[in-house]
Amino acid sequence: MKKTSFFKSLPFRLLVSLALGILLGWLFSPDMWNATGVMSVVVSVKNVLGQIIMFCVPLIVIGFIAPSICTLGQNASKLLGVAVGIAYGSSVLAALMSTGAGYALIPHLAIKNDASVNALPEDIFALSIPQIMPVMSALAISLLLGLAVTWTKSNTMRSLLEEFQNIVLEIVKRVLIPLLPFYICGTFICLSYDGTITKQFPAFLQIIAIVLVGHFVWMTVLYTVAAIYSKKPAKEVFRHYLPAYLTAVGTMSSAATLSVALECAHKSKVLRSDMVDFGIPLFANIHLCGSVLTEVFFCMAINLMLTGSLPPVGTMILFCVLLGIFAVGAPGVPGGTVMASLGIVVSVLGFDNTGTALILAIFALQDSFGTACNVTSDGALTLILTGYAEKHHIEAQS
Repeated sequence: MKKTSFFKSLPFRLLVSLALGILLGWLFSPDMWNATGVMSVVVSVKNVLGQIIMFCVPLIVIGFIAPSICTLGQNASKLLGVAVGIAYGSSVLAALMSTGAGYALIPHLAIKNDASVNALPEDIFALSIPQIMPVMSALAISLLLGLAVTWTKSNTMRSLLEEFQNIVLEIVKRVLIPLLPFYICGTFICLSYDGTITKQFPAFLQIIAIVLVGHFVWMTVLYTVAAIYSKKPAKEVFRHYLPAYLTAVGTMSSAATLSVALECAHKSKVLRSDMVDFGIPLFANIHLCGSVLTEVFFCMAINLMLTGSLPPVGTMILFCVLLGIFAVGAPGVPGGTVMASLGIVVSVLGFDNTGTALILAIFALQDSFGTACNVTSDGALTLILTGYAEKHHIEAQS
């Protein structure tokens, strides 16, 4: 497997753009060098990049949700239904656990909502790029279209949707991902210029540390439940998963880690081989509990930073339920979960361009650990599948 150098990876580029943005924003501030004209250009470019990114959100929603529903719906196997159900349940419950932790912990973090010291200059040019449709309309079309194609068994439409998914994935890889470092850099120039980032930096470090602890808490929960249900020792599964965890940290991709994850799972004596071959590749695409847990906590913290309050409980429950659906269709690129869910981040939580940039930046910087949590947790779900197959006397397939 071809390994990508960390210095060429998206998290490294975002880390560099974040640091460069903070430095330039500090240098351009009135306290150091009054560069109002330069800041006007920066604000204008950042706003244009934000317009491009937000324009692509409905395309991402349709391009990944609808084909995913078609793919999952074509096979009516009970085992597939169980696999999809436990993957979705794990993601939603992880999101709800993160929500509870957010309400309990975030108010006690060093998050400030003070007014900015320096007002940003107005942009010198504006470019309006409206979305082709509202995000919630794109979600409704995706759900209805995917279900209708499944009901009618239209192979032509299914092929078209899969082709459209490939097209959107190329847009994500060739347009959005290359633009993200520049957008993040511009955003952090503005945050550093107005003084926001200097107040919030300690909070960022606390948030990331809490989320990493949350990953291991949820993995412990999943493996405990899997051991109780299957009546098999969970240790015999997760003790083989260290190579997969480290590979996921390095590649930041469940797909790139798939071969290692399969090898690790096959070493376990308690997992049925046919369940490994069926479950591990499936869960690598639809089970993103670590990423979902991370995004929920980050969104709550950023909402407090920007508005001074946490989102209402009802809003967060709706966000968690929808995020589980979006996670199933997340594109297979670093930061795919947050990219696929930008629509509900904007429509449900009401984030503006600044909030969107913050969630993209802070999520991508730790995305490798979220992916590692996703991959390692797949072993627990495969143990549940093994237990289900044995309880229902499903014969092993060679």
